[in-house]
Amino acid sequence: MSHFPKLLSSQIAYDVARTMLDGFDKHYRLFREVSIQAKVRFEAGDWAGLQQLQRDRIAFYNERVRETTVILEDEYDAERIEDEIWQQIKLHYIGLLTNHHQPELAETFFNSVFTRILHRSYFNNDFIFVRPAISTEYIENEESPTKPTFRAYYPGSREGMADCFERIVHNFQLERPYEDLKRDIGYVVRAVTEHLGDFRIAPNFQIHVLSSLFFRNKSAFIIGRVLNGDRTYPLAIPIVHGPSGKLALDTVLLRKEQLLILFSFTHSYFMVDMEIPSAYVTFLRDIMPRKPRAEIYTSLGLQKQGKNLFYRDFLHHLQHSSDKFIIAPGIRGLVMLVFTLPSYPYVFKVIKDFYPAPKETTRELIKSKYQLVKQHDRVGRMADTLEYSGVAFPLSRFDDALVRELHEHAPSMIEYQRAKDGTEEIVVRHLYIERRMTPLNIYLQEGSDEQVEHGIIEYGNAIKELMAANIFPGDMLYKNFGVTRHGRVVFYDYDEIEYLTDCNIRRVPTPRNEEEEMSGEVWYSVGRHDIFPETFRTFLLGDPRVRAAFLRHHADFFDPALWQGHKDRLLAGHVHDFYAYHASERFIHRYGPTETGDEPARRAA
Repeated sequence: MSHFPKLLSSQIAYDVARTMLDGFDKHYRLFREVSIQAKVRFEAGDWAGLQQLQRDRIAFYNERVRETTVILEDEYDAERIEDEIWQQIKLHYIGLLTNHHQPELAETFFNSVFTRILHRSYFNNDFIFVRPAISTEYIENEESPTKPTFRAYYPGSREGMADCFERIVHNFQLERPYEDLKRDIGYVVRAVTEHLGDFRIAPNFQIHVLSSLFFRNKSAFIIGRVLNGDRTYPLAIPIVHGPSGKLALDTVLLRKEQLLILFSFTHSYFMVDMEIPSAYVTFLRDIMPRKPRAEIYTSLGLQKQGKNLFYRDFLHHLQHSSDKFIIAPGIRGLVMLVFTLPSYPYVFKVIKDFYPAPKETTRELIKSKYQLVKQHDRVGRMADTLEYSGVAFPLSRFDDALVRELHEHAPSMIEYQRAKDGTEEIVVRHLYIERRMTPLNIYLQEGSDEQVEHGIIEYGNAIKELMAANIFPGDMLYKNFGVTRHGRVVFYDYDEIEYLTDCNIRRVPTPRNEEEEMSGEVWYSVGRHDIFPETFRTFLLGDPRVRAAFLRHHADFFDPALWQGHKDRLLAGHVHDFYAYHASERFIHRYGPTETGDEPARRAA
């Protein structure tokens, strides 16, 4: 114990730790202000404003890290701080986090600032938080007891559910009026009783609801759980603007699979005001136990914490597995070198150094496309990516063919170093990590007729939803799309992505003579942003089964008018409605718009 006071003897160490925590506290204050503003924008129906809030918030973290770094460099000459002082800084920082409400996020912020200051590719793990130092278990919000993490409601009986759900909705105090709240509550009660079936009310029959709304796209979500005896059911109720402009409850989601899709990596991050984010994550894991904590943090807009946890989980998996990284199966890309670890459900993507014709791009342009996707509304159709720099892998775990491939196609992206235990590591200077999916081309080749039908329906729907979200995928070959474990088709290759509003949609000109008609080459001028939907048939309809399914369900896909119509609506300022659930699950389709007042509740009871 005699050594411990010496470690805490430096006033500079305390001041640096305090400055770093002040930087984080400012970040999280601004982060919460965005979520509070989201409620105002939602009530006003300001969809463009909501989208801007989402884009702005993504940049907040790096801005605060840069800001804090500049302060530490200017005031404390941080680059020259000795190792012993950094040890003291870390200890002081831990002390400052004792009663903090976001300690895990603050630790990640510390790591970000530290690695930025020292400009080291590989740093001493003693100086950063490799593992959490502060527990997030049972943190309570003593400062605001009127807004706990969740509220508990007690319906008392099946008949009491309508009053209970009405209290739940009113407690969020949305300023905009509802079209017909009693009608919608009746639909909720009817759906809940249908889902639970012939159940008996247990003594502990409760409904728990998180205290803040979850905002995304044009919806606000009530998130909670229903407890009855030893059974727990997830609960999500989206609130939308109805045709009249007033609010309506759109549906109720009660199955874990529905919640997993709602919080999927293919959707944009939620905006939600959380005093204690770890408590929200714990609650959400209770209703989605298969969902990794890293993905939940990311879906809540805390993507840096998600990256941190993901990397810890990845290192843990490496320690407890023995298979080798290999080149990912499937058609090789022209821009990305993709590898995977068979025992791990992710792929690792490295930008190549050289791009053969017809690709005309640069590394910075490719990175900007991936950043565009990060900031854009992914509407459930584009995979989120985790971006890392300086990732060290055990060289012994790399297949020889993969090492050769890296040396041939991305030599500037790799280097070697010795690990602390003396083993050799291969370091990838920059990469993206994505959830592994079944490539759509393989799914279509190997699938049954029913699977081909499903895959093509999903593919066409995915493209049309991307159009509505102002995204033109660029390279629409099936190999650039994947099929998730929920059967959804998702786009994941972004190097040619463009805004649809930047594209010039054209029809193929009529040949002026026989020579042009018979030409095997494109005889008309093509601008950089020109697209010709009629020509998509050539590379999408080669397989007879695919062609038949495509023309049955998406014959309009090749009509330029479809594409131009979406572009015109976007240019006019229209923001499309996107739902993270099937249209058939919406109350308007499930129960019909004709019932009003207490009728659905009466019939359900």
